[in-house]
Amino acid sequence: GFKQSQAQFSDVFAASITGAGGSPIGIGTQLAQVAQQFTQGNITTTNNPLDIAINGDGFFRMSTGGTVTYGRNGQFQLDKDGFIVNATGAHLTGYSVDQTGNLVTGAPQDLVLNTSALAPLQTANVNTELNLNAKAALPVNTPFNANDPTTYNNASSVTVFDSLGVSHVMQLYYVKNATPGQWDVYATCDSQPLATPQLGSLHFKSDGTIDTTATTLPFSGSIDIATLDPTSIATSPLVIDFDFKGSTQSGGQFQVTKLSQDGYTSGELSGFVIGNDGIITGRYTNGKSAPLGQIILAKFQNPNGLQPLGNNVWAESASSGQPLIGSPGGGGLGVLKSSAVEDSNVDLTAELVNMITAQRVYQANAQTIKTQDQVLQTLVNLR
Repeated sequence: GFKQSQAQFSDVFAASITGAGGSPIGIGTQLAQVAQQFTQGNITTTNNPLDIAINGDGFFRMSTGGTVTYGRNGQFQLDKDGFIVNATGAHLTGYSVDQTGNLVTGAPQDLVLNTSALAPLQTANVNTELNLNAKAALPVNTPFNANDPTTYNNASSVTVFDSLGVSHVMQLYYVKNATPGQWDVYATCDSQPLATPQLGSLHFKSDGTIDTTATTLPFSGSIDIATLDPTSIATSPLVIDFDFKGSTQSGGQFQVTKLSQDGYTSGELSGFVIGNDGIITGRYTNGKSAPLGQIILAKFQNPNGLQPLGNNVWAESASSGQPLIGSPGGGGLGVLKSSAVEDSNVDLTAELVNMITAQRVYQANAQTIKTQDQVLQTLVNLR
């Protein structure tokens, strides 16, 4: 992220009372300014996920005890408190997340990665999409008995979780009814019947789709956790809604095409990834992921007006204007690339050529001094 600078010179003329140059002959040159060159550098991949390169416009916003600085050097690491810091200890800033895992896009804050375990979530919804065989015969025996396969046509299972994150196996049974186009749905949990074993009945139309008029979805099932485990202190009963939206009845074989539930057990943070939009997503041992924060970028109307502070960082100044802060990829800001660094934009070959040119210019100027000395010596000898 190091950016080269360019020395810009201007000529100097002697001033006069009228304000114009007293003589058309200059008296030398002076350094007008050192202009920073904020051109894009090449991007090189690394093995550190906290090496972050900016591809496009923008600067990282960092804070040190309330002092805000900006830079393109994206070599970061985690300190002992979980803050993302650079080599000088400055904190990378961005948007944090609230207790529900939503980004708080207010004032930028120092980014700190929460390494605590992901709390368990009780299952509230189970979504199942399946096809029931329209050619299936009625069960051999009645009434329904989960332990007797001759009393139902098909079955499927799904793992659900209580408020403590303890898993339970829900078994769903599908019984073809004597009424055409009707299937009764029963359920057990850990081989124990529910308070109301039958969840409901699925009614299908002549085209094989669910009759939403005759079928009231979702079905609700109540699980008495105390019956499953008298020592458990999990919330009881565990109430789950079962939705069969999208299910069909056709001449095809029974099959479950989609199955999902929204609960999970607790999990430890196993790693994280940083997206192009700057969102830091944590991966947990329970297979879930959750946002940990978002890196922001800042841009200026006149980046050449930034005040260089050393250590590859700059500060806002009156010439640069106020920073425009936003998410990577939006508002003209560049995107981020994790496990990569932006190289310096200094071209060593060009610098070597410039050095040779400067040496020749110096030698030429030295010859003028030598010639002037010879002329003066000649004039002295004439006397």
